[in-house]
Amino acid sequence: MFDFLQGYDVLGAFWMTVKLTVLSALGSLVLGTLLAAMRVSPVPLMRGFGTAYVNIVRNIPLTIIILFSSLGLADIFGVTMGTDDFKVQGFRLAVLSLVGYHAAFVCEALRSGINTVPVGQAEAARAIGLGFGQTLRLIVLPQAFRAVVVPLANVLIALTKNTTVAAAIGVAEAATLMKTMIENEARTVLIASVFAFGFVVLTLPTGLLLGWLGKRLAVKR
Repeated sequence: MFDFLQGYDVLGAFWMTVKLTVLSALGSLVLGTLLAAMRVSPVPLMRGFGTAYVNIVRNIPLTIIILFSSLGLADIFGVTMGTDDFKVQGFRLAVLSLVGYHAAFVCEALRSGINTVPVGQAEAARAIGLGFGQTLRLIVLPQAFRAVVVPLANVLIALTKNTTVAAAIGVAEAATLMKTMIENEARTVLIASVFAFGFVVLTLPTGLLLGWLGKRLAVKR
């Protein structure tokens, strides 16, 4: 039944999806945390930049962002991402686009966690001489991360599925291979089922694990 899979590197395509997901998730977490810090910052300029970034990026389709990275940054402005290899360049541009897009969602998830931390704790931190950065790093963010494990898991699952958009700039991940197989083979339903199952394998355990972890780490109020 599945003899049509011969000659196609399905595992390699999903491995590319995993690499896109992991690198983009790490980048999104770092950038999203910085944006969340900006959004609660006492400095109006930083607060305004964080708010503008989130509101603008969240309302732009990911496909447009990825195409802009390829056609705008690479073709027009000559951004090579440190390599002349077209495939590596496409992969790095896809990661950059995914990071820039999903960081906005990480920021909002994390900001909701910051809002769950009692104001009195920040006031107490300031009373003993801690600055804004120290209060955020030592008091607020550790509790905020514990409160938003499940929302961050939802962002991660969405990111995993959104890696398929990287096919628009020729990154050889799962969706690219599925499109090629559908064009070459006459078993559309079976091909779609195989790739759907692959994404379920990638996302379902992640959701279950992080959901359980969220309950374990939840801060009792």
